[in-house]
Amino acid sequence: MIGTARSFDADVTVPGGNRVPMAAVTGVGVRANRTRRGVLTELMRTQLRELHTRGVPVAMLYASEGRIYGRFGYGIATRTRDYRVDRRRAVLRPEVPTGGEIDLLGVDGIFERLPRIYDALPHTRPGMMTRPPYWWAAFERHARKAENPIVAAVHNGPDGPDGFVVYTTERSRHGDPGVLDVISMHAANAETFAGLWRYLLGVDLVDVIRLEGRPADEPTALLFTDARMCAPIAGEDDDAWLRLVDVPAALAAREYEGESVVIEVVDPVLEANSGRYLVSSGQVVRTGEPAGFRLGVDALAMLYFGAWRASALADTGWIQPIDPSSVARADRLFSTRVAAWCGTHF
Repeated sequence: MIGTARSFDADVTVPGGNRVPMAAVTGVGVRANRTRRGVLTELMRTQLRELHTRGVPVAMLYASEGRIYGRFGYGIATRTRDYRVDRRRAVLRPEVPTGGEIDLLGVDGIFERLPRIYDALPHTRPGMMTRPPYWWAAFERHARKAENPIVAAVHNGPDGPDGFVVYTTERSRHGDPGVLDVISMHAANAETFAGLWRYLLGVDLVDVIRLEGRPADEPTALLFTDARMCAPIAGEDDDAWLRLVDVPAALAAREYEGESVVIEVVDPVLEANSGRYLVSSGQVVRTGEPAGFRLGVDALAMLYFGAWRASALADTGWIQPIDPSSVARADRLFSTRVAAWCGTHF
């Protein structure tokens, strides 16, 4: 065997709240002594053709190298930020909701309870995906081999469990700060989010709470009397990459706001996707009308979840405007109320 490309099936939330089937692509690699011979290209093309034949409208992956997957029609569709909270100095504002009760789970309890809790949570952000048994099995293998014990805190609201945080702690030693690393955190509402943070700030012998891969618009800093207690570790980073396998089906699955626009899509790998589409709040159809702008299927993926504005893509050459006014209309048409975020690494 000289190369692999794997995927597992899940569903992903698209703008407007619909869930569509997706392929979570992983395990892509070519043996070191067989690179530069077209093996990766054939693997990726074969996988995309198979997904298209099965009727899977979209695929997602996490890219280890950013320069590879655009060649196959993938585009950066969600962005995240990393930040840290000074746990010893952070104080919640008195107006922050009080939240509910917290249950603590060890490793065994995590895999008994969290899959059901996660499935029941509202997936309101574009890019959020379901977690099939395959994903939980892989996470369990990782968790049981972790150097530091993994703990979960489950938040219980009036109607039962409505959120959780999974974390590890590295206690202070030899003068180094004690660090609590958040692995995963999901909250159904603002009260749950506040309740989980009340719990985290109460964990003893912790100096710093560190979070990676969080939504770009997560309002954590606004919880504190001094917003500077929540400091960025770095700027925004790319998160999940999206590929529209069936362009008309994917475009029709999401919602739009504003006026219509005609776009011309170019897909050199799955040529059946290429063509002009009338996109509006009421319908998505193929059309022979003149296009307002032209773009590759990779740029369409960047636009699809609302992570990038059409005008930004036009300014940087991802979109080729034909009618400049169409770009402004696309800004409104593809906009979303919340930032796209996957929150499930695979």
